[in-house]
Amino acid sequence: MRYDFASDNTAGMAPSALNALIEANSGFAAGYGADQHTAAAADAVRALLGVDADVRFVFSGTAANSIALSMLAQPFEAVLAHHTAHVCTDETGAPGFFGHGVGLIGLPGYSGKIDVEGLCAALDEPVVGHRQPAAAITLTQATEYGTVYSEEELSLLIRMAKGAGLGVHVDGARLANAVAAGFDPKSLGRMGVDIVSLGGAKAGAHGVEALVIINRSLSRRIDNRLKQGGQTASKGRLLAAPLGGLITSGEWLSGARHANAMAQRLADGIEGSTPFVLAHPVESNTVFVRMPDEALQAVRDKGFAVYAFDDGSVRFVCSWATKAEAVDELIGVLSHLN
Repeated sequence: MRYDFASDNTAGMAPSALNALIEANSGFAAGYGADQHTAAAADAVRALLGVDADVRFVFSGTAANSIALSMLAQPFEAVLAHHTAHVCTDETGAPGFFGHGVGLIGLPGYSGKIDVEGLCAALDEPVVGHRQPAAAITLTQATEYGTVYSEEELSLLIRMAKGAGLGVHVDGARLANAVAAGFDPKSLGRMGVDIVSLGGAKAGAHGVEALVIINRSLSRRIDNRLKQGGQTASKGRLLAAPLGGLITSGEWLSGARHANAMAQRLADGIEGSTPFVLAHPVESNTVFVRMPDEALQAVRDKGFAVYAFDDGSVRFVCSWATKAEAVDELIGVLSHLN
């Protein structure tokens, strides 16, 4: 494939993340995260979100999400999520695995956003002994369809959940793109979010995500939980430093702004010069397009890696490394298809 629009995971490391890795690799340091590079990265995460949180670094978003949910729900309980959320569609039951039976309850809503009426209905469900009652909610920002909750939208859902006694988790695998679209990351703490999975890999780091435990009462024996789950890095500095470098350099946000701009460039080109229509609003770094299978295959035959998504649309993802020339060439290919 000449150009990859299948995922923002396929881009390499951003310069600041790679430089931070090289710097952390020099010399010797204490193991298991008890080093200055890990401490600095944790401080960078706290400053970004404006919270006094416990911060740990794990190897994947799946681990971050699943461990977070296992901290919010007992094995006989469940977590509310949009039915297209990553935890529901792409994590192979990991929340139940890490949570020893924790269930998921899918909720409706357009373009990845949980519908208020759907949440109301779920919260009104009586607690009975024959099914798992909801103990928490997970919210994805930006969503699986690239839409971005406004602070008002997110705050309403969180208030509803908190009013019902639920814990709140935010899957921020693409939080950088939401922030680049205007969302204030510091609002999460003010809204009462308990735990955030802060994205590193999609933003330009290597395989690292930060588990940000804002509600410190949940942190008891967190290191034991991570060790048992295979998420304790012996050379912790090499896991944490790239995300710290990405944040402190500003590239966590500037890379997301670039990715969002490339997605908007692509969306504008599709609407302006191709026969295809957008399947969802373009608010971050992903573009979803309705096109027949023949057109999808033609795009792939031209050397573009793209992803056929769950709702039948075709997903194009831009990253910090996406070039305008690649976007323009893709638009040119699409404009000659029927």
